[in-house]
Amino acid sequence: MVKKLLLSVGIAAVFSAQIFASGFQINEHSARAMAMGGAFAGLANDPSAIFFNPAGIAQLNGTHFMAGVTLISPKASFRGPAPQITEYDMQHQLFNPVNFYFTQQLSKKIFFGFSVNNPYGLGSKWQPDWVGRYLAYNTSVETFFFTPVVAYKFSDKLMVSAGLTYATGKVTIERYASMAPFAGDVLISMKGNGSAIGFTGGVLWKATDKLSVGLSYRSESKFDFSGSATADVPAALKGQIPTGDITAKLTTPQNITFGLAYKFSKKLMVTADYQYVGWSSYDSLSVEFKDPKFGKVSTPRMYNNSFIARVGAEFNLSDAFALRGGLYYDKNPVPDEYVEPSLPDADRLGFNIGLGYNITKNIRVDLAYMFIRFSERKIEDSKVEYSSGNSKFNGVYNSSAHLFGVDFSYNF
Repeated sequence: MVKKLLLSVGIAAVFSAQIFASGFQINEHSARAMAMGGAFAGLANDPSAIFFNPAGIAQLNGTHFMAGVTLISPKASFRGPAPQITEYDMQHQLFNPVNFYFTQQLSKKIFFGFSVNNPYGLGSKWQPDWVGRYLAYNTSVETFFFTPVVAYKFSDKLMVSAGLTYATGKVTIERYASMAPFAGDVLISMKGNGSAIGFTGGVLWKATDKLSVGLSYRSESKFDFSGSATADVPAALKGQIPTGDITAKLTTPQNITFGLAYKFSKKLMVTADYQYVGWSSYDSLSVEFKDPKFGKVSTPRMYNNSFIARVGAEFNLSDAFALRGGLYYDKNPVPDEYVEPSLPDADRLGFNIGLGYNITKNIRVDLAYMFIRFSERKIEDSKVEYSSGNSKFNGVYNSSAHLFGVDFSYNF
């Protein structure tokens, strides 16, 4: 019974799909773009274009550097499990994904770019004695994506690009499992590392002097994770508890973004993006133990494709100073029955403001603030098992987050 429960509640969820759900996907990789709601694929006229639409680097003559950080402070609570109304708060944590961009003009037609950022990350930590401890206690994810791209400028109106991505990832998941029929709980710790290869590309078309159109693509990245599961259990139970080396394959979704930028005047630029996220490629999770007696465990995920709609604006008060604002709506991909507290997800609205200031002709600083409000999510038909004989982790999730971004740019 102990073995069965640990498998179904603990180990089967190692490298949980929540690792790559919207809650862990980070799109804020430039303070300027972030302040404009992330609507940047149709504009893409600074080095962060490598992430948003790499064709845009063909607009950047000479040499450009850009680097920064985003501080992310999430907050979440759970009320339940229904019919109980006890409220539990997630512990406070602060995350700091970084971004770095370099672009170089190689000729009149050819441009090179390289970026480093963390498009999947974050984490969650709850109290060790909370009611959902068998589902989530401490979860953290960190990835680094290294992306070299090349862009070709067919004309002042048409630019295209392509590039490769090499990604590394590190995952830590800790959760409790009941020792029933014995007293007490056991802490299961799961850690692993993996890598993946992907590709990216984009097109930028300046339809008129005022209107530009962008299309960008980021492929799936198929991670091969390897790690280990450990559990601090009595000596008498060792050998019955599924621990040891583990492997798992996970695939991040493809992203297709269509963007527009329209220059209403010399001072005002308005942008809009529609981002398609192909989450349906993730329909199950399989974890395999090196020890054949524990075998392979597969759990359904059944994610849906989703989208993000964005609008933004930039108003230049002067040659040196710009004000920005934006708004976005992110449709989450997780069906109600599979929502769990590793990092609870829901449809979200992002409200963005920011500014940019040219310190000198060659140096610029950009600042941004975002408030994310998640829709209250009431789960009434959960398929998530959280204790022996009870697979209904129903209840109400509420979440929000504050984000602060800063970037410095230098160009020759």
